Amino acid sequence: MSEPVFRFAPSPNGHLHLGHALSALLNARAAVALQGRFLVRVEDIDQTRCTPDLERDMFEDLEWLGVPLDEPVLRQSEAFPLYRNALERLQDLGVVYPAYLTRAEIKRFVADYEKDGAVWPRDPDGAPIYPGDDAVLSPKEQQDRAQSDAAFALRLNMKAALARIETPLTWQEYGAEGPALFHAPKPVPVDALAWGDVVLARKDTPTSYHLSVVVDDARQGITDVLRGQDLYAATSVHRVLQSLLGLPEPRYRHHRLILGEDGRKLSKSNQDTSLRSLREAGISHADLRRRIGL
Repeated sequence: MSEPVFRFAPSPNGHLHLGHALSALLNARAAVALQGRFLVRVEDIDQTRCTPDLERDMFEDLEWLGVPLDEPVLRQSEAFPLYRNALERLQDLGVVYPAYLTRAEIKRFVADYEKDGAVWPRDPDGAPIYPGDDAVLSPKEQQDRAQSDAAFALRLNMKAALARIETPLTWQEYGAEGPALFHAPKPVPVDALAWGDVVLARKDTPTSYHLSVVVDDARQGITDVLRGQDLYAATSVHRVLQSLLGLPEPRYRHHRLILGEDGRKLSKSNQDTSLRSLREAGISHADLRRRIGL
């Protein structure tokens, strides 16, 4: 087996919180336990919200956590040509199409559909499945938008993508911490249709999370993706893209989440759980580890 390579991939669009601390420490511990490497990737596609100051703060927090980082540190903002190339390959396969409905139009369509008690399907994150431009726009309206400067998203035609793959896909789910790291994996069937036609890029954004994460994991040589349980279902989309692009399949490990008092996963807007706030309040490493169950 090749040397295991783990990664921690935060976005510097806010300060790291307890959930990030859990993910970083679990990845670092797993890399040590399996005699592998631990890399950091800076997911800074959003150049407006991701700032140099927040990136500096992020690395200060990781240093305070005592997380050993291997080189190189990669930044998504330096890889836009790679994402564009991957997108063009998918376009050449005929599984990408421009979608012109705005978020407001999708919201109105779903509200109209559900006003008499019907339920429009949602993806695993709770967002409405994309209904398709034909559901709202006439052929002329679609043509006018295509010929204008209208905003659009480039979406993956999921049914066409799965038809090209033909064989059923799975992923291998391993344990995320402790002795479970060494247990035999459980094969999980891919359920990509549950996501509908996901966004791969937008007019003003060269990539999406789904596209960039599979390209980045391949270019960093990541063998083990250890991330939060909230991304478990998204693995189906990632396996489809890996198959279409001929990218290697990592081993997957999804860890428990740190929840707030309201029962929801933590957000960077929750300042009371940010590592910087906790440091300023005098929390010790031992107290932090107890708080996140380590």
